[in-house]
Amino acid sequence: MQFKQNMPQNTLSNLSQDHEQEFSYGFLDVHAKKEIRRKLLKAVAIPGYQVPFGSREMPIARGWGTGGLQVSLTLTGGEDVLKVIDQGADDSVNASNLRRFISRMTGCKTTKLTCEASIIQSRHRIPEELLRSDQILVLQVPDPEPLRSIEFNTSTAMEMHGYKDYGLMWLKLYEQLVRYGSFIQGASYPVLVHGRYIMSPSPIPRWDTPKMHQSENLTILCAGREKRIYALPPHTDVKPLEFEDKFFQVEDHADWQCRITQLKNKFMNEIPVESGGSDFEISDTGFITRVQNKGDDPSRHEGECYYSETGEFYIPGFIRQNKAESIQSGIKD
Repeated sequence: MQFKQNMPQNTLSNLSQDHEQEFSYGFLDVHAKKEIRRKLLKAVAIPGYQVPFGSREMPIARGWGTGGLQVSLTLTGGEDVLKVIDQGADDSVNASNLRRFISRMTGCKTTKLTCEASIIQSRHRIPEELLRSDQILVLQVPDPEPLRSIEFNTSTAMEMHGYKDYGLMWLKLYEQLVRYGSFIQGASYPVLVHGRYIMSPSPIPRWDTPKMHQSENLTILCAGREKRIYALPPHTDVKPLEFEDKFFQVEDHADWQCRITQLKNKFMNEIPVESGGSDFEISDTGFITRVQNKGDDPSRHEGECYYSETGEFYIPGFIRQNKAESIQSGIKD
Protein backbone atom coordinates (compact mmCIF):
# COMPACT_ATOMS: atom_id res chain seq x y z
CA MET A 1 0.00 0.00 0.00
CA GLN A 2 2.84 2.39 0.84
CA PHE A 3 4.45 1.58 -2.50
CA LYS A 4 1.28 2.51 -4.39
CA GLN A 5 1.03 5.82 -2.57
CA ASN A 6 4.58 6.81 -3.59
CA MET A 7 4.00 6.10 -7.27
CA PRO A 8 3.74 9.25 -9.46
CA GLN A 9 0.24 10.16 -10.49
CA ASN A 10 -0.34 9.98 -14.28
CA THR A 11 -2.40 13.12 -14.40
CA LEU A 12 -2.88 15.12 -17.59
CA SER A 13 -0.69 17.95 -16.26
CA ASN A 14 2.19 15.54 -15.62
CA LEU A 15 1.97 13.94 -19.02
CA SER A 16 1.72 17.17 -21.02
CA GLN A 17 4.71 19.33 -21.90
CA ASP A 18 5.33 22.77 -20.55
CA HIS A 19 3.58 25.31 -22.76
CA GLU A 20 6.62 27.57 -22.59
CA GLN A 21 8.84 24.89 -24.15
CA GLU A 22 9.91 26.00 -27.62
CA PHE A 23 9.47 23.94 -30.79
CA SER A 24 12.42 22.83 -32.89
CA TYR A 25 13.65 25.55 -35.21
CA GLY A 26 11.48 25.38 -38.31
CA PHE A 27 8.95 23.19 -36.45
CA LEU A 28 10.26 19.96 -38.07
CA ASP A 29 12.70 17.80 -36.16
CA VAL A 30 16.33 17.61 -37.28
CA HIS A 31 15.98 14.17 -38.87
CA ALA A 32 12.99 15.27 -40.96
CA LYS A 33 14.83 18.30 -42.30
CA LYS A 34 17.94 16.24 -43.08
CA GLU A 35 15.87 13.76 -45.04
CA ILE A 36 14.08 16.47 -47.02
CA ARG A 37 17.40 18.13 -47.88
CA ARG A 38 18.85 14.83 -49.10
CA LYS A 39 15.78 14.19 -51.23
CA LEU A 40 15.96 17.73 -52.59
CA LEU A 41 19.53 17.11 -53.76
CA LYS A 42 18.41 13.99 -55.60
CA ALA A 43 15.45 15.81 -57.12
CA VAL A 44 17.71 18.58 -58.40
CA ALA A 45 20.17 16.04 -59.79
CA ILE A 46 17.39 14.25 -61.75
CA PRO A 47 15.06 16.99 -63.03
CA GLY A 48 11.41 15.97 -63.17
CA TYR A 49 11.91 12.68 -61.32
CA GLN A 50 9.53 12.07 -58.41
CA VAL A 51 11.56 11.34 -55.27
CA PRO A 52 9.64 9.67 -52.41
CA PHE A 53 10.12 11.08 -48.91
CA GLY A 54 8.70 10.57 -45.44
CA SER A 55 6.06 13.27 -45.27
CA ARG A 56 5.45 14.36 -41.66
CA GLU A 57 2.24 15.30 -39.94
CA MET A 58 1.73 19.05 -40.01
CA PRO A 59 -0.67 21.37 -38.13
CA ILE A 60 -2.80 21.63 -41.29
CA ALA A 61 -4.76 18.96 -43.12
CA ARG A 62 -3.13 17.03 -45.95
CA GLY A 63 -4.13 18.53 -49.25
CA TRP A 64 -3.83 22.11 -47.98
CA GLY A 65 -0.14 22.62 -48.75
CA THR A 66 1.67 20.30 -46.32
CA GLY A 67 4.28 19.40 -48.94
CA GLY A 68 5.21 22.96 -49.79
CA LEU A 69 5.10 23.85 -46.10
CA GLN A 70 7.64 21.16 -45.20
CA VAL A 71 10.02 22.30 -47.95
CA SER A 72 9.70 25.96 -46.96
CA LEU A 73 10.30 25.18 -43.27
CA THR A 74 13.39 23.17 -44.25
CA LEU A 75 14.89 25.87 -46.48
CA THR A 76 13.89 29.07 -44.71
CA GLY A 77 16.34 30.76 -42.37
CA GLY A 78 16.13 33.86 -40.23
CA GLU A 79 17.77 35.95 -42.94
CA ASP A 80 15.26 34.94 -45.65
CA VAL A 81 12.30 36.96 -46.88
CA LEU A 82 9.17 34.89 -47.48
CA LYS A 83 6.24 35.43 -49.82
CA VAL A 84 3.24 33.05 -49.83
CA ILE A 85 0.49 33.25 -52.43
CA ASP A 86 -2.65 31.26 -53.12
CA GLN A 87 -3.84 31.46 -56.75
CA GLY A 88 -2.00 34.76 -57.03
CA ALA A 89 -3.44 36.34 -53.86
CA ASP A 90 -1.37 37.17 -50.77
CA ASP A 91 -4.34 37.71 -48.45
CA SER A 92 -6.29 34.49 -48.87
CA VAL A 93 -6.90 32.40 -45.74
CA ASN A 94 -4.51 29.63 -46.83
CA ALA A 95 -1.70 32.01 -47.81
CA SER A 96 -2.04 34.13 -44.67
CA ASN A 97 -2.00 31.14 -42.33
CA LEU A 98 1.01 29.52 -44.00
CA ARG A 99 2.95 32.79 -44.08
CA ARG A 100 2.23 33.47 -40.41
CA PHE A 101 3.19 29.93 -39.37
CA ILE A 102 6.48 29.82 -41.32
CA SER A 103 7.48 33.26 -40.05
CA ARG A 104 6.69 32.27 -36.46
CA MET A 105 8.67 29.00 -36.70
CA THR A 106 11.75 30.46 -38.46
CA GLY A 107 11.85 34.14 -37.55
CA CYS A 108 12.05 35.15 -41.22
CA LYS A 109 10.68 38.37 -42.63
CA THR A 110 7.65 38.39 -44.92
CA THR A 111 6.67 40.43 -47.95
CA LYS A 112 3.94 40.71 -50.55
CA LEU A 113 6.28 41.90 -53.32
CA THR A 114 7.87 39.27 -55.55
CA CYS A 115 11.04 41.31 -56.06
CA GLU A 116 11.79 41.37 -52.30
CA ALA A 117 11.31 37.65 -51.61
CA SER A 118 14.06 35.04 -51.45
CA ILE A 119 11.60 32.14 -51.03
CA ILE A 120 8.19 32.13 -52.70
CA GLN A 121 5.68 29.44 -51.78
CA SER A 122 2.74 29.30 -54.14
CA ARG A 123 -0.44 27.42 -54.77
CA HIS A 124 -1.63 27.29 -58.39
CA ARG A 125 0.28 30.33 -59.74
CA ILE A 126 3.72 31.58 -60.76
CA PRO A 127 4.19 35.35 -60.31
CA GLU A 128 3.97 37.64 -63.34
CA GLU A 129 7.43 39.10 -62.76
CA LEU A 130 10.57 37.26 -63.86
CA LEU A 131 12.16 35.38 -60.97
CA ARG A 132 15.89 35.76 -60.33
CA SER A 133 18.67 33.23 -59.71
CA ASP A 134 18.74 34.11 -55.99
CA GLN A 135 15.07 33.18 -55.53
CA ILE A 136 13.49 29.77 -54.85
CA LEU A 137 9.97 28.95 -55.95
CA VAL A 138 8.16 26.27 -53.90
CA LEU A 139 4.98 24.96 -55.51
CA GLN A 140 2.30 23.03 -53.64
CA VAL A 141 1.16 19.97 -55.59
CA PRO A 142 -2.01 17.95 -54.91
CA ASP A 143 -1.30 15.20 -57.48
CA PRO A 144 2.29 14.76 -58.73
CA GLU A 145 1.64 11.83 -61.09
CA PRO A 146 0.98 13.02 -64.69
CA LEU A 147 0.05 9.51 -65.85
CA ARG A 148 -2.75 9.01 -63.31
CA SER A 149 -5.46 9.88 -65.82
CA ILE A 150 -4.29 7.06 -68.11
CA GLU A 151 -2.81 4.60 -65.59
CA PHE A 152 -4.23 4.53 -62.07
CA ASN A 153 -1.80 1.89 -60.76
CA THR A 154 1.17 3.75 -59.29
CA SER A 155 3.61 0.86 -59.74
CA THR A 156 2.75 0.55 -63.42
CA ALA A 157 3.03 4.31 -63.86
CA MET A 158 6.54 4.26 -62.36
CA GLU A 159 7.52 1.49 -64.77
CA MET A 160 6.24 3.62 -67.65
CA HIS A 161 8.41 6.50 -66.44
CA GLY A 162 11.39 4.16 -66.22
CA TYR A 163 10.96 2.96 -69.81
CA LYS A 164 9.93 6.42 -71.04
CA ASP A 165 6.72 4.79 -72.24
CA TYR A 166 4.55 7.85 -72.80
CA GLY A 167 2.54 6.72 -75.82
CA LEU A 168 -0.78 6.76 -73.96
CA MET A 169 -0.22 10.38 -72.91
CA TRP A 170 0.30 11.41 -76.53
CA LEU A 171 -2.82 9.42 -77.46
CA LYS A 172 -4.83 11.30 -74.83
CA LEU A 173 -3.78 14.65 -76.30
CA TYR A 174 -4.51 13.39 -79.82
CA GLU A 175 -8.03 12.38 -78.80
CA GLN A 176 -8.60 15.90 -77.46
CA LEU A 177 -7.64 17.33 -80.84
CA VAL A 178 -9.91 14.90 -82.69
CA ARG A 179 -12.92 15.53 -80.45
CA TYR A 180 -12.57 19.24 -79.66
CA GLY A 181 -10.11 20.63 -82.19
CA SER A 182 -7.70 21.87 -79.50
CA PHE A 183 -6.07 20.88 -76.24
CA ILE A 184 -8.73 21.21 -73.55
CA GLN A 185 -6.59 20.48 -70.51
CA GLY A 186 -6.20 23.65 -68.49
CA ALA A 187 -4.31 23.39 -65.22
CA SER A 188 -1.44 20.89 -64.75
CA TYR A 189 -0.71 20.71 -68.47
CA PRO A 190 1.93 17.94 -68.90
CA VAL A 191 5.49 18.98 -69.74
CA LEU A 192 8.63 17.13 -70.80
CA VAL A 193 11.56 17.93 -68.51
CA HIS A 194 15.11 17.83 -69.88
CA GLY A 195 13.93 15.59 -72.71
CA ARG A 196 13.37 12.70 -70.29
CA TYR A 197 10.52 12.76 -67.76
CA ILE A 198 6.93 13.86 -68.29
CA MET A 199 6.04 16.00 -65.30
CA SER A 200 2.82 17.38 -63.87
CA PRO A 201 3.25 20.96 -62.64
CA SER A 202 1.27 22.27 -59.73
CA PRO A 203 -2.25 23.03 -61.05
CA ILE A 204 -0.98 26.26 -62.57
CA PRO A 205 -2.87 27.60 -65.61
CA ARG A 206 -1.38 27.08 -69.07
CA TRP A 207 -0.42 30.77 -68.91
CA ASP A 208 2.24 29.90 -66.30
CA THR A 209 3.52 26.66 -67.83
CA PRO A 210 6.08 28.28 -70.22
CA LYS A 211 7.57 30.24 -67.28
CA MET A 212 9.30 27.05 -66.10
CA HIS A 213 11.40 26.74 -69.27
CA GLN A 214 15.02 27.87 -68.87
CA SER A 215 14.12 29.80 -65.72
CA GLU A 216 16.81 31.52 -63.68
CA ASN A 217 15.41 30.30 -60.37
CA LEU A 218 15.26 26.90 -58.70
CA THR A 219 11.72 25.46 -58.64
CA ILE A 220 10.77 22.79 -56.08
CA LEU A 221 7.46 20.94 -56.25
CA CYS A 222 6.24 18.87 -53.31
CA ALA A 223 3.14 16.78 -52.62
CA GLY A 224 2.79 16.06 -48.91
CA ARG A 225 -0.20 13.76 -49.20
CA GLU A 226 1.43 11.73 -52.01
CA LYS A 227 4.89 11.92 -50.37
CA ARG A 228 6.73 13.07 -53.51
CA ILE A 229 9.34 15.78 -54.18
CA TYR A 230 10.59 16.83 -57.61
CA ALA A 231 12.50 19.84 -58.86
CA LEU A 232 13.49 21.99 -61.82
CA PRO A 233 17.07 23.30 -61.58
CA PRO A 234 17.87 26.65 -63.23
CA HIS A 235 18.25 26.63 -67.02
CA THR A 236 16.36 23.37 -67.52
CA ASP A 237 14.36 22.62 -70.66
CA VAL A 238 10.68 22.35 -69.71
CA LYS A 239 8.56 21.98 -72.82
CA PRO A 240 4.77 21.53 -72.92
CA LEU A 241 3.68 18.49 -74.91
CA GLU A 242 2.65 19.46 -78.43
CA PHE A 243 2.59 18.02 -81.93
CA GLU A 244 4.62 19.16 -84.92
CA ASP A 245 1.54 20.62 -86.58
CA LYS A 246 -0.52 21.55 -83.50
CA PHE A 247 1.17 23.70 -80.89
CA PHE A 248 0.58 24.37 -77.23
CA GLN A 249 -1.29 27.61 -76.54
CA VAL A 250 -1.88 29.70 -73.42
CA GLU A 251 -5.20 31.21 -72.37
CA ASP A 252 -6.34 34.10 -74.55
CA HIS A 253 -6.71 37.13 -72.28
CA ALA A 254 -5.61 39.67 -74.89
CA ASP A 255 -8.92 41.55 -74.88
CA TRP A 256 -9.23 41.63 -71.08
CA GLN A 257 -8.15 44.76 -69.19
CA CYS A 258 -7.45 44.98 -65.47
CA ARG A 259 -9.92 47.28 -63.74
CA ILE A 260 -7.25 48.42 -61.25
CA THR A 261 -4.08 48.89 -63.33
CA GLN A 262 -5.67 49.18 -66.81
CA LEU A 263 -3.06 46.71 -68.06
CA LYS A 264 -3.63 43.95 -70.61
CA ASN A 265 -1.90 40.67 -71.50
CA LYS A 266 -1.65 39.45 -67.91
CA PHE A 267 -3.44 36.48 -66.37
CA MET A 268 -6.79 37.79 -65.14
CA ASN A 269 -9.52 36.81 -62.73
CA GLU A 270 -13.03 37.25 -64.11
CA ILE A 271 -15.25 38.97 -61.54
CA PRO A 272 -19.05 39.05 -62.05
CA VAL A 273 -20.78 42.40 -61.53
CA GLU A 274 -24.37 43.19 -60.59
CA SER A 275 -25.21 44.46 -64.06
CA GLY A 276 -24.69 40.98 -65.43
CA GLY A 277 -21.34 41.52 -67.10
CA SER A 278 -17.82 40.89 -65.85
CA ASP A 279 -14.85 42.88 -64.68
CA PHE A 280 -11.29 41.65 -64.86
CA GLU A 281 -8.46 41.89 -62.38
CA ILE A 282 -4.84 40.70 -62.55
CA SER A 283 -4.52 37.50 -60.54
CA ASP A 284 -1.11 38.43 -59.09
CA THR A 285 -1.99 40.86 -56.30
CA GLY A 286 1.68 41.52 -55.52
CA PHE A 287 2.18 42.73 -59.08
CA ILE A 288 -0.83 45.02 -58.75
CA THR A 289 0.70 46.52 -55.60
CA ARG A 290 3.99 47.18 -57.36
CA VAL A 291 2.27 48.85 -60.32
CA GLN A 292 0.36 51.07 -57.90
CA ASN A 293 3.60 51.98 -56.10
CA LYS A 294 5.01 53.07 -59.43
CA GLY A 295 2.18 55.57 -59.71
CA ASP A 296 3.05 57.01 -56.29
CA ASP A 297 6.74 57.35 -57.22
CA PRO A 298 7.46 57.80 -60.97
CA SER A 299 11.14 56.90 -60.40
CA ARG A 300 10.13 53.37 -59.38
CA HIS A 301 9.22 50.72 -61.94
CA GLU A 302 7.89 47.20 -61.80
CA GLY A 303 10.22 44.38 -62.74
CA GLU A 304 10.41 42.72 -66.13
CA CYS A 305 7.54 40.31 -66.74
CA TYR A 306 7.35 36.97 -68.50
CA TYR A 307 4.84 38.49 -70.94
CA SER A 308 5.30 41.92 -72.50
CA GLU A 309 2.58 44.55 -72.72
CA THR A 310 1.76 43.23 -76.20
CA GLY A 311 1.48 39.63 -74.96
CA GLU A 312 4.80 38.32 -76.29
CA PHE A 313 6.62 35.73 -74.18
CA TYR A 314 10.10 36.79 -73.07
CA ILE A 315 11.76 33.83 -74.87
CA PRO A 316 11.10 34.55 -78.58
CA GLY A 317 9.58 31.67 -80.51
CA PHE A 318 8.98 29.39 -77.52
CA ILE A 319 5.20 29.71 -77.75
CA ARG A 320 4.57 28.96 -81.40
CA GLN A 321 1.47 30.08 -83.23
CA ASN A 322 -0.69 27.58 -85.06
CA LYS A 323 -1.13 28.07 -88.80
CA ALA A 324 -4.87 28.70 -88.63
CA GLU A 325 -4.34 31.35 -85.97
CA SER A 326 -1.58 32.95 -88.08
CA ILE A 327 -3.95 33.23 -91.05
CA GLN A 328 -6.71 34.74 -88.87
CA SER A 329 -4.31 37.27 -87.34
CA GLY A 330 -3.16 38.24 -90.84
CA ILE A 331 -6.76 38.82 -91.89
CA LYS A 332 -7.37 41.01 -88.80
CA ASP A 333 -4.24 43.05 -89.49
